Amino acid sequence: MRIAGGCHCGNIAFRFDWPEDSTEIPARICSCSFCAKHGGVWTSHPKASIEVTVKDPDQVSRYAFGTATADFHVCKRCGIVPVVTSTIEGHLYGIVSANAFDAAQDLRIRKLPADFEGEHAADRLARRQRNWVYDVKFVGG
Repeated sequence: MRIAGGCHCGNIAFRFDWPEDSTEIPARICSCSFCAKHGGVWTSHPKASIEVTVKDPDQVSRYAFGTATADFHVCKRCGIVPVVTSTIEGHLYGIVSANAFDAAQDLRIRKLPADFEGEHAADRLARRQRNWVYDVKFVGG
């Protein structure tokens, strides 16, 4: 199933190819201080794919905090964070914001709380390698 999404102004767009037939998408409500402030609800599947298109790269900033092992791609125009990436052992992994889906009303998004407080950086990276999207591409811009 292909899911379109992106930031509010359209500068950052993504196509998220969910590999299962189910219309229920599990998503994590992250409780870290950054996600709590902007309502981060993230989803991924190791067999999914993400294609991100950026119209104007000068209008995108990357924000990393805490362990500085992930980049939150923030649109400078509208302030939305539709995609997060993490480079692990030279490979780019990613997740998308379920709140940034264009037709979220057509999907059943199962939102569950997630707390990664106290997780060591090595454990965090190993979890991402297991659970985040392996096939991530940036095109355009």
